[in-house]
Amino acid sequence: MIKVALLGNPNTGKTTLYNLLTASHEHVGNWHGVTVEERAKLYNHNGQDIVMVDLPGIYSLSALSYEEEVSIDYLLKNKVDMVVNICDASNLKRNLYLTLSLLEMGIPTLLVVNQIDRRPICKIDYAKLEDLLGIKVLHINASNKRDGEKVNDIILSLNEKIKEGYHQNKPAYLNEFELHKFKNLFKGQEFNPQLEDFYCVKMLEDDEKIKDLFSVKKEFGGVEKVAKRRYKYIDDVLSSCCSQNERIYGSSKFDKFLLNRFLAFPIFILIIAAAFYLTFFSIGAWLSDGLNVVLEKLISTPLTKLLINSFGEGSWIVGLFKDAIFGGLGSILTFLPQVALLFFFLSLLEDSGYLSRVAFVFDDILSKVGLSGKSVYTLLMGFGCSTTAVLTARNMEDKNSKIKTGLLTPYMSCSAKFPIYSVLGGAFFGAKNIFVILGLYFLGVFVALLVSFIYEKTILKSKEQSFILEFPPYRMMSGRRTMSLLWQNVKEFIIRVGSLILAMNVIVWVLSNFSITFRFVGSGGVSMLETFGRVIAPIFKPLGFGSWGLVSALIAGLVAKEVIISSICMFNGIEDYSTSNISSSIKDAASPAFFASSSAVISYLVFCLLYFPCLATISVLGKEIGKKWLFIGLVGQFAIAYITAFIIYRISLAIEMFGFGIVLGFIVALLVLIISFIVVYKKLKTKRCAFANKCPKRCKKK
Repeated sequence: MIKVALLGNPNTGKTTLYNLLTASHEHVGNWHGVTVEERAKLYNHNGQDIVMVDLPGIYSLSALSYEEEVSIDYLLKNKVDMVVNICDASNLKRNLYLTLSLLEMGIPTLLVVNQIDRRPICKIDYAKLEDLLGIKVLHINASNKRDGEKVNDIILSLNEKIKEGYHQNKPAYLNEFELHKFKNLFKGQEFNPQLEDFYCVKMLEDDEKIKDLFSVKKEFGGVEKVAKRRYKYIDDVLSSCCSQNERIYGSSKFDKFLLNRFLAFPIFILIIAAAFYLTFFSIGAWLSDGLNVVLEKLISTPLTKLLINSFGEGSWIVGLFKDAIFGGLGSILTFLPQVALLFFFLSLLEDSGYLSRVAFVFDDILSKVGLSGKSVYTLLMGFGCSTTAVLTARNMEDKNSKIKTGLLTPYMSCSAKFPIYSVLGGAFFGAKNIFVILGLYFLGVFVALLVSFIYEKTILKSKEQSFILEFPPYRMMSGRRTMSLLWQNVKEFIIRVGSLILAMNVIVWVLSNFSITFRFVGSGGVSMLETFGRVIAPIFKPLGFGSWGLVSALIAGLVAKEVIISSICMFNGIEDYSTSNISSSIKDAASPAFFASSSAVISYLVFCLLYFPCLATISVLGKEIGKKWLFIGLVGQFAIAYITAFIIYRISLAIEMFGFGIVLGFIVALLVLIISFIVVYKKLKTKRCAFANKCPKRCKKK
């Protein structure tokens, strides 16, 4: 069995190559930080077993970030037969820095140059590059199946050479560093002798991780010397085998508009608004309505009639299948097209290269609340799935920033919440619901930034962070990549609906149809869920929703947010999931789940946006940031959800009573008053400090 480590800079097509070689479907994107931990897969090529290990994308073998620490630890602690180092043909100068570090380690290396763009920045003489570096160099397209076969063939041939005693030459410039002076630092300690030169270079660079490994405290101060020599070597190599044109990697005329200080934010808002409009209305709504008709006429109605004929209309078996299974799943499956569209647009932002520009645009804002542009990746991924987004917070250099980013992610409106917005908002606001949905998404972002600011000023102050961002070129999504992405998201959604949500629907149905004494209550009697719901419902009456059905749906939503809508439909006995039918049901005071006004709906949507995340996200958060911070985060999140929903409910009620203009005027006046007090207070404080400086010491004491 051959063990191969796949390593390269971020955004070079590393995960794309991993998927090609191992027939996997890992997430890929045109931005930094997609892979945050190693992953491995065993596959067979021409009768030979190969274990391919995909390591996080890194820029060097100096542990300055979480990703670099993961990759370095793996290479130092695990025996690998070879490394496949992937580089981008348009960014070789930057990528080869990591290649030289691997050659210094002495691990047999295959250099794979991936031509992502059809017109690379420079033309490369690969045969000459291979001679100059002294290793095998292969030019490929990481999404081409034939090129994947070539990579596997060379892995096998290189493995045969290693068995025959293949010796890979290390870079000649290492002789200039007089590494023999550092070798006495390793006396009496066990380590892989193959890595001796690598450890010596790391000592010269004052690499804290390696110095701690060998208990060395002396400073050598050679990091700049080593870096300059590596880049000089790279320049010499590239000047001999590359012809550079005038284009700069990642540069584009579009950036004059997309990164303009005045246009950047409006353009971003317009892009997000367009994506949401197409998802929740327009195309998405049309597809969802069509799927609803298909599910109702071809599956739900025929099967329900069959069960009624077999067991009788009043049987609990009919109720279980009709309400919990056909009804519950049908209410969620109708949103399948919108889920697919939302993930498609998020991936389009990733693959196009625009996401990195968004990180750059938001870096100044986030730095004021104790975060960096890196947090943008995590927060934007939170619009898709909070559980996977939390994992990407690992790439924060600062521990407090990592904790804050993890705690803020659940405030982002994940894809599981938009069925709630679409159904409840659509029932009350119709076409105007687009503004409600946009408002909820931006409210989540605003609250997250406000919470981060509070954490920064109180218990989670971040250290000053460097934010180095490399703009990838703008690229179009490939047809194969698009179809693969859509299929993966559709499959995951169907599996989620068919397992977790189905199981939860059955449990909710049982709790809402059987009493505490386990008797079937049917249409009469009090169920277990109603009993419990009525106990805690008064807590939420100040927020405008106090029916036991709505409160019970919130509890069920802890397992999966999609269950909130299926639970409401189940409680109200909704069979036809048309907007008009749902609208009349949740407005009926006789229903277990009803809203007395549009203000109550807005309050409920805000609470759904901000209250506890699903159990899967809670579990991941506990592992990533610790139980203490998880507890603080959950308590704070519930309190913020309650207070925010209460304030918005009261404002909405005031608008209903007095009109929008009067309420807006009152809020503006109140803000002006508060700002005036703050300005006067700061002015008086400044004058007091100035007076104290001129005062005698005895006055200062007084």
